[in-house]
Amino acid sequence: MTRVVILGAGGRDFHNFNVYFRELPEYRVVAFTATQIPDIQGRVYPPSLAGPRYPDGIPIVAEDVLTDLIRREDVDQVVFAYSDVSHEHVMHLASQALAAGAGFRLLGPTETMLLANVPVISIGAVRTGSGKSQTARRIAGILRDLGRRVVVIRHPMAYGDLARQAVQRFAVFADLDRAGVTVEEREEYEPHLARGTVVYAGVDYTAVLRQAEQEADIIVWDGGNNDFPFIRPDRHIVVADPHRPGHELRYHPGETNLRMADVVLINKVDTADPEDVETVRRNIAGVNPTAIIIEAASPITVDQPGLLAGRRAIVVEDGPTVTHGEMPYGAGYLAAKRHGARVVDPRPFAVGSIRETFRAYPHLEQVLPAMGYGQAQLHELEETLRRADAEVIVIGTPIDLRRLLRLERPAVRVSYELEERTIPTLMDLIRSWLQTRGGIRRAPDGAQPGGRAD
Repeated sequence: MTRVVILGAGGRDFHNFNVYFRELPEYRVVAFTATQIPDIQGRVYPPSLAGPRYPDGIPIVAEDVLTDLIRREDVDQVVFAYSDVSHEHVMHLASQALAAGAGFRLLGPTETMLLANVPVISIGAVRTGSGKSQTARRIAGILRDLGRRVVVIRHPMAYGDLARQAVQRFAVFADLDRAGVTVEEREEYEPHLARGTVVYAGVDYTAVLRQAEQEADIIVWDGGNNDFPFIRPDRHIVVADPHRPGHELRYHPGETNLRMADVVLINKVDTADPEDVETVRRNIAGVNPTAIIIEAASPITVDQPGLLAGRRAIVVEDGPTVTHGEMPYGAGYLAAKRHGARVVDPRPFAVGSIRETFRAYPHLEQVLPAMGYGQAQLHELEETLRRADAEVIVIGTPIDLRRLLRLERPAVRVSYELEERTIPTLMDLIRSWLQTRGGIRRAPDGAQPGGRAD
């Protein structure tokens, strides 16, 4: 029996176990490790999800004990299963596993993608914060306008009770309240719900898919980080970010997404250097010359711009984008500068785990990441904002934090949506796909999952 450790972050790792390792008697998964997300280690992947071969569940431990874990548990194989890390990071972990005596493995699309009974359009990216969510919203809106019943399936964010989160369906904001979701989950779900799109998520994606496809003509896979889809897509759209030119070839599994893409959408061309846009174009052509390329902008709007001119502002940005996504700022910072605010360094005012976040990500100097993985962290975010030497708060997150936090200062909300700047547009492509044999054609049997259906 091959003894396995799965390296993860509460998403891809659980999925790989569920669809590949859980039922195979020749494997024994002895542990998951965790990183990127706080408060996962020390928990147990529950028996109800792990199955009858694991009556006590599977422990989840910190990644930094990997070497000792391999030796103590006689581990034969280490499986890497999380996203948005450099190729070098992956190979450092591989070297650590090999030095301890274990093999090292990556599971691919053929081994892990589920097959849906309805067509699937998937949205991925080369890095966290490239603009997947706004692209997914745009795709869902186009499909609704064309008369299709659309359901979004979102990449997992399993931060709560894993057994209770096996299958989650969200149709209205009250569903989020009942589920007690985190700020990061709200940031992904609320914008879809506001447009009338049902969102599914969870831990057991076979069960998620089977339920979701009952109420959908077409499923939109809304990816997380820069991971490739859990469900085999009929068309795969990947978003690239010219604010980080070259990252599309240096991060895992973002390069995989890029090479799999039917369409690559270069986002944020309205704020990026034209030379960087061209660099991304060349890199796309170098690894996926048949991909259709669309350029798009992310126009920024502010609900009360008059509050910003000449005032000291503390800027709150989407947490994953500016932490492991490595962006030093986001739309909130750009909006604050554009409207004449003086941006305050948030680091001196940070408390608790927010302070630790700044230590872990020293590139953050001018924005406050919206770390809200639990109520305690949400209170720390609120306290950091209360302490800040600022006259106004700029909210650059996908949800309006004014509904979740008690803020003692005026706050402005920054929002942004996708706007294609070149032809064909997403509407052009989707119309064309839907006209093909009356719908989006599936890949033939035996075709590479994620490959082109035509």
